[in-house]
Order: sequence, then structure tokens, then C-alpha cells
Amino acid sequence: MNELEQKEKKFNRLITIVSIVIPLVVVILFGVKLPNVAPLSFLPPIYASVNGLTAILLIVAVVAIKNGNKKLHQQIMVTCIGLSLAFLVMYVAYHMTSDSTSFGGEGLIKYVYLFILITHIILSVVIIPLVLITFSKAYLQQFEAHRKFAKITFPIWLYVAITGVVVYLMISPYYAY
Repeated sequence: MNELEQKEKKFNRLITIVSIVIPLVVVILFGVKLPNVAPLSFLPPIYASVNGLTAILLIVAVVAIKNGNKKLHQQIMVTCIGLSLAFLVMYVAYHMTSDSTSFGGEGLIKYVYLFILITHIILSVVIIPLVLITFSKAYLQQFEAHRKFAKITFPIWLYVAITGVVVYLMISPYYAY
């Protein structure tokens, strides 16, 4: 096995572990409430803004690579991964200190909200390995494979980022401040 194959095998192992551990930890921590800690009720608009910024930067990154600016594309994509991690930390921290908020809308809008929320949640789990695989292909300079994965990863990640903002906007009138 050559060096590239060994690196790829290590990446794949790490991607598998991270893709399983992150959703499990989130589910576990979602059920943990920190005692004697003030609710971090200021976080939802911040992490929704992080999602919005991620969506904008994903589009800017695509424009950058289409214009041949590989360095800017790389920097923006690393920033998007960092923003996604920041979102995750804030999201978990909020839910560890605050009660979940139920959507108060009724009728058709409730079903629209639930559709957006459910697809957002499912795809937020799916996007983890996709982002990591796409990133690893670029890191290993397997640019043809990187492009193939990016064509799948980009629209899903963009959808997750945008629907994160939409979910926040739809549920924000029901937050108890």
C-alpha cells in the first residue's frame, strides 16, 4: 500500500468515527440539562447568523474556485468548517441550558415548518461525512474526486445552512425570553 492510500485509509477511518460520534454526542448532550446555569437564551440568533454567514461564504467559495482562486476557496472552506463547529457548540450549549421551544403555528404552516425542520436535521447528519470526505479529497490533492464530491456536498450544505436560518426565523416568535 502506497503512502497516499495509507493517508486515505486513515482519513476514511477518522471520517467514519467523527460521522458517528458527533450525532451521538449531540443526541446525548441534548438530553443533559446543566443545573444552576443561566439559560443561554441569547444564542439562537447568534447561531442562526452563523448559519447565514456559512451559506453566504459557501457561495463565495464556489465563485472563488470558478474564478480560479484556489487559495481563497480553500481559506473560505476552512472558515465554513470552523463556523459549522462554532454553530454546533453554541447549539448544544443552548439546549443544555434551555428548554426546547415548540413551534406555535397551526395549519399548513406547521407542516411546512416540520418538513423544513426534519429535512434540516436529517441532512445536518448526512453533511458531516460529505464535508469531511470532500475536504480530505482536496487535502490529498485528489481534485477530480474532490470536485465530484463537492457537487453533492455543496447543495446539501447550502440547504442545511439556509434552512437553519429559516427554522430560527419560523420558531423565534415562540422563544421564551
